[in-house]
Amino acid sequence: MSDEKWINLLLPRFRYGNIEPPAGGQTRRPGYQFYRLVPLDIMEISVGLGIKDYTPAGVDEAMGNFWPRVDELVKEKIDWLVLGGAPVSSQLGRPRVLDLVRQVRERTGLQLDTPMEAILAALKHLGINQVTVASRWADQLNDALKNYLQSAGIEVLAVTTRGQWAGQSFAMSIEEGLQMALDVGREAARLAPNAGAILVPGGSAMSLHTIPALEEEFGKPVLTNLNSEVWNALIQPGVIEPVRGWGRLLAGER
Repeated sequence: MSDEKWINLLLPRFRYGNIEPPAGGQTRRPGYQFYRLVPLDIMEISVGLGIKDYTPAGVDEAMGNFWPRVDELVKEKIDWLVLGGAPVSSQLGRPRVLDLVRQVRERTGLQLDTPMEAILAALKHLGINQVTVASRWADQLNDALKNYLQSAGIEVLAVTTRGQWAGQSFAMSIEEGLQMALDVGREAARLAPNAGAILVPGGSAMSLHTIPALEEEFGKPVLTNLNSEVWNALIQPGVIEPVRGWGRLLAGER
């Protein structure tokens, strides 16, 4: 008797490959938020890029690990690939990111996504071209993020700051990160009341809770790395159904 029916009980129907910025060590698993949004037969498979800092030099150094990490995930038969970390994309710049998208497609046949490209796709879907950014990062990194958005035709009306680089981001406690995400989200919304959406980028501070909180308080869409990536990879292509309770984008509203 074949074991196929038993294997199929646990075999994932979609494998979501994620190259996370940090390398090894203690991590607060992205799946803690991911599996609040997706069915349990969607498997997230993660590897670390090896970021030591979010400076331009730090990102360039870590990108030496990019293709080995891609190859690791290809061996896992992934269906979708994400190069995580809005700071990573921001420091690379959009032309370099789009070139990586092309190279990954040519080499593996896979779609490479990033938080910034997923956010841009979500903004286009929502018909929004003016945003305010709830950032914790240092000014140079904020400028890189702003340039990335502006290069795609998005007007950035305001950006908050808390002066963080990778070390400060990774060192936050869970509670500190959760509170800071709300604090910068509210600050960004108040700085630019005419913005069409509030962006809360970054993964070191979990930010899923900011979506219902800020949408209720300010009445406009809230985009994070995660809701944009899940929408772009899974909801928009019809892999999973829209998700209720976590904001307008995931619910299919505009």
